[in-house]
Amino acid sequence: MTWVLFGLPVLLLGFGFPVFLALLVGAAVTVALFMNVPGAAVHQALFGAMDRYALLAIPFFLFAGELMARGSMSQRLVDWAMSLVGHLRGGLGQAALGGATFFGAISGSSVATVAAIGRLVHDPMHAQGYDPRFAAGLIAASAAVAQLIPPSIALILYGIAGEQSITRLFAAGILPGLVMAAIMGAYVYVTARRYGLAAGAPYSSRRVLQTTRKSALALGMPIIVLGGIYMGVFSPTEAAGVACVYALLVSGLIYRDVKLPALWDVAVRSMFLTAQILIIVAAAGVFTWVLTVNGIPRALAATVAGLDVPAWQLLIAINVFLLLIGAFLDTPSAILLLTPLLLPVVQQAGVDPIHFGIIMTLNLSIGLFTPPFGLNLFMTQALLRTPLGTLYRGVMPFVAVCIIALAIVTFVPALSLILVPFLG
Repeated sequence: MTWVLFGLPVLLLGFGFPVFLALLVGAAVTVALFMNVPGAAVHQALFGAMDRYALLAIPFFLFAGELMARGSMSQRLVDWAMSLVGHLRGGLGQAALGGATFFGAISGSSVATVAAIGRLVHDPMHAQGYDPRFAAGLIAASAAVAQLIPPSIALILYGIAGEQSITRLFAAGILPGLVMAAIMGAYVYVTARRYGLAAGAPYSSRRVLQTTRKSALALGMPIIVLGGIYMGVFSPTEAAGVACVYALLVSGLIYRDVKLPALWDVAVRSMFLTAQILIIVAAAGVFTWVLTVNGIPRALAATVAGLDVPAWQLLIAINVFLLLIGAFLDTPSAILLLTPLLLPVVQQAGVDPIHFGIIMTLNLSIGLFTPPFGLNLFMTQALLRTPLGTLYRGVMPFVAVCIIALAIVTFVPALSLILVPFLG
């Protein structure tokens, strides 16, 4: 049975079948051949996986992110970041990284961040003499910070799959996300000095005040959303609805840069992205149900406990495994498929489930820009028309520096957990 349950999905993926179909076929064949349960149980698990209130946050955050990317809010964020760090060497690269971090805190979507920030900074980078490999690699890598900075769709999915508090996961993701951004920023600075890139315009407090005033409403989005969550005003799901209303008011009525026809396009795009995620959620729900009923997670945890492996060795092995998985499998699929398998194992070893959620998300964030199949790579290539070979060479240094961030987050649990008692 185990060979069918795991081998059949791998075989189907190798032939190019969609992830949701591979999971669904593997689970259905296992139920039909090896389990004495009625076929209706598959349907119940399929729709039961969708019957979760927290999933409503996903379409709302996607819609808000798409709306802000279509309007001028993303441009205002980049201008604000440029006023703060533009005077440094590699200031435009630092601004791209800062803009991606703030936009990620608004949209929760890495792909939306690539689309919003990439088109704003790529041409100016080219004009200032940035190496094409470095510029494309920075755009693909910096957007991955959105996976950790709350509100993060990846953390929402982990909370659902692992039955953990989404509010606590949001609190835990703040410092690791900032550490990841800071380490990438240090690499950008060092690279800018090596290539002799000139600093931008001198720092001006007047310019900072001007851009802060112009971008105040955009900067207010994460403050309102996260502040409302941590103060107990609304739940993460309700916060997603607030984010939609806020983005509509700001982009449509105040900035007036998203007209009614564009609003329809944003809604359609958000609908397709939501469908792509939720169909995987449904199929993974069936797969997880089959795993649980057959006691596979419990057996794995017992096996690891019998090996008497120290927690740090186990975490190294899981990190290597997740880095490889992230390079081939999209983040929602990986989280929904692997969380029920890995979480009991690490809990058996004494790892906090909230901390492990951050470790897992950071791993899969790196996978977003790891060759050959990182989703951000394809989005960046489609957006910038950069050859994939050039893009692959550009992102590899960022993969290396982010692995340093991963090691810090993995072996310093306090970094993930210190804010949880106060904000979670």
